[in-house]
Amino acid sequence: MDPLALALPLTVAFGLALLLTPLAGRLALRAGAVDRPTARGINQRLDMPLLGGLAVAAAFFAAVGWSYRVSGAADETGRWLGLVAGGLVVVGAGVWDDRHGMRAPMKLALQTLAAVIAIHSGFEISRIGNPYTMSIVDIPRFVVWPASVLWIVGVTNALNLLDGLDGLAAGVGAIIGATLTVIAWQAGQPFGVCMGLALVGSLLGYLPHNFPPARIFLGDTGALTIGYLLALLALEGYQRVTVLTFVVPLLALAVPILDTALSIARRLRRGVNPFSADRLHMHHRMLDHHGNPRGAVVQFYFLTGCFSLIALSFTQLSGMAAALFLAAVVVLTVRLLWNLGALSMGDQDAGRFPPAPRKGGP
Repeated sequence: MDPLALALPLTVAFGLALLLTPLAGRLALRAGAVDRPTARGINQRLDMPLLGGLAVAAAFFAAVGWSYRVSGAADETGRWLGLVAGGLVVVGAGVWDDRHGMRAPMKLALQTLAAVIAIHSGFEISRIGNPYTMSIVDIPRFVVWPASVLWIVGVTNALNLLDGLDGLAAGVGAIIGATLTVIAWQAGQPFGVCMGLALVGSLLGYLPHNFPPARIFLGDTGALTIGYLLALLALEGYQRVTVLTFVVPLLALAVPILDTALSIARRLRRGVNPFSADRLHMHHRMLDHHGNPRGAVVQFYFLTGCFSLIALSFTQLSGMAAALFLAAVVVLTVRLLWNLGALSMGDQDAGRFPPAPRKGGP
């Protein structure tokens, strides 16, 4: 790809997000879109502005639109329009939720609408690969739609549930976005590469305002939008990666997906709403261990980076080597989750991850 085509979405998105985030913070304060601390929440600071995600989304769409005009890729018009239309549905839902609140069924319905728009534009799970013969099998259309909706809505909410510490969702999103961008580049998908660079640039431009101690939060506007865009970006690269196909983006997104799945299973077992809040997420356990948000966030970055490197390594494997490598990853992941205490199903089991020693003695 042309170096200019690579640099344009990254630099434009970075610069715009860096400049627009303080404006989004002032807008949030004027509109009353501020965080309201709760007993279960980590943040106890009053009047922390939300809508940081509005700056991220504006920078992303501006960079993508500019790149589209420069490249003149007329054959991708339908996908550009689908990306923008679906993204605006998610952004609009997030803004309304940050300002007025929104019930879970309505939020889920709007996310499903955004997923349907994306699928209609070509973002879909339509194939699966055989790791031994390297052949590609087309998935029946009656399976494509529900599978694609489940993937897009699931990843969208996974990032939203992960947004529990300053800088966490934005930093993790940037790491995963960079990984999926490389995978899209390996798969020969310039559209996906442009998307990924714009997303990574906008998150890196936003992160200086959000890294602990944060001056602004993403809000649902940002967390949902990041999750939605990562879900679509994963669909851009998976189809032509010559390995177990969809295992690669699953590995790149392993941390938020595992955290979400374990949280839902834990709440269902305890007989509570699967979308209710608790303090048993992986980032809560890391915070309890480190005692400070920066240490917990950096460790989460490291964990995400490890899975991202595994995903990139996996693209170079095939056949029995891929199967053995995947089995080893599964075993090590289960052990890691056990050490973190993330496999516990209730509050009484939450203490497996040992607390950090206090300074000045026991």
